[in-house]
Amino acid sequence: MTTTLPHATPFSANNALPRLTPPTSRLQQALLGMLAEEAPSATGRLPSERQMMERFSTTRITLREALMQLEAEGRIYRESRRGWFVSPPRLRYDLLASLPFKEMVASQQRCPETEVLKATQCPAQPKVAARLGILEGAPVFHIIRARRIDGRPVLYVEHYLRADCFPGILEHDLVTCSLTELYRSHYGIRISRVSFELCSTVLHSRAAEALRAASGGPAQRVTRINYDQNGRAIDYDDELWRHDAIELTVSAAPQGT
Repeated sequence: MTTTLPHATPFSANNALPRLTPPTSRLQQALLGMLAEEAPSATGRLPSERQMMERFSTTRITLREALMQLEAEGRIYRESRRGWFVSPPRLRYDLLASLPFKEMVASQQRCPETEVLKATQCPAQPKVAARLGILEGAPVFHIIRARRIDGRPVLYVEHYLRADCFPGILEHDLVTCSLTELYRSHYGIRISRVSFELCSTVLHSRAAEALRAASGGPAQRVTRINYDQNGRAIDYDDELWRHDAIELTVSAAPQGT
């Protein structure tokens, strides 16, 4: 299988972290000291914001600024209505390996889980049709899944599959089965080439709700197009990861000069 190396959106000054005020900078260092000196709870949960305000004699505004800075750095994360948590180790996402989610997570001694949020047939919208090389309005299967690592929701992914390639696929178990394995075992289709596009983005409301995150929060987008052994684009995945959940890697031998 060959892989087209990813196209990444270049960094711009607009993505730079904001300059901290002296009180916020001092509080950030104090919070880092707390994380280093004290073992978090079994769930990784930090003290409540009220407890941290009292402990560090600070205001809610200053505390939020410091916490959001640490979140942007990937040290902690927030879940809606649940509070702040220490970020677990990042998952190594090797683009060239192209492993299915379950296999990739399990290979790193982590526990994968999948929830199907939607599975239906619909007409291909212009962007989907262009990526799959089909006519606008042609039937595609649209599958939305939320995926967890060690119980933490980290990935919201929308899959678009050519309906003419995979008749009846919605009748299969889409929770425990890998789509890649279904392609091979039930349809005789093997993925021979993968194309990636990468960019930093923010979570839209549907993804944020599925990941228990704030809408507009930072995210890493991984767009993947899979091609079969005949060179056809057979599916298109749009992945939105919590930005602190993965470490993207590419290993390739240099070409001779």
